Amino acid sequence: MNAVVRLEHDFTEIVDAIAGPGIGIFPDFINADMVAALRHDLATLPPWELTPAAIGRERLQQTNEQIRTDKTRWLEGDTPIQRCYQAQMAELQLQLNRQLFMGLKDYECHYALYQVGDFYKKHLDAFRGRGNRRLTTVLYLNDDWQTTDGGELLIYPTRGKAVMHRVLPQAGTLVCFLSEDFPHEVLPATRDRLSIAGWFRIDDPVAPTVRL
Repeated sequence: MNAVVRLEHDFTEIVDAIAGPGIGIFPDFINADMVAALRHDLATLPPWELTPAAIGRERLQQTNEQIRTDKTRWLEGDTPIQRCYQAQMAELQLQLNRQLFMGLKDYECHYALYQVGDFYKKHLDAFRGRGNRRLTTVLYLNDDWQTTDGGELLIYPTRGKAVMHRVLPQAGTLVCFLSEDFPHEVLPATRDRLSIAGWFRIDDPVAPTVRL
């Protein structure tokens, strides 16, 4: 996986979705070659680098297998394909700031591995006025995913209990939504489920910077 294909996007659909309903689902955001390169990058990580994901803020961070059971590893730009993906997100950040004046300051993301039966209960990525995560992204890396495989991302409206979107974690699909507005959860799957979860942040001196 030495060759890394950089993709050109104008990001218009994403900008329009965030400006409108605040959420969008974008199949084929990246092509099969880039999916394969990212999946290979994740697969070749030493097993001990994938650690149980935590919940909570600052000193209250802890693992809680009643709430989430996935394993994660932060992307630090260690490989060409990581830097390629981070560059695309940097361009998206530029366009969101340029067109929507969102004041996004940086982007962080991690690989997420959900093994068979893993889940993440319903939650918000940021609480209004109490966090600096402004925009959530999820990119899926799973080939040939079927409905019977489970592992759907369920997204709920700001108010109400009815499911707003059911997203199959199909390779190349990007989900993007306002972090404070959309509760969501990950259902258990019958096969390993791979993704990159990320957050664009604002510069909020009051809110703590927390990696979960």
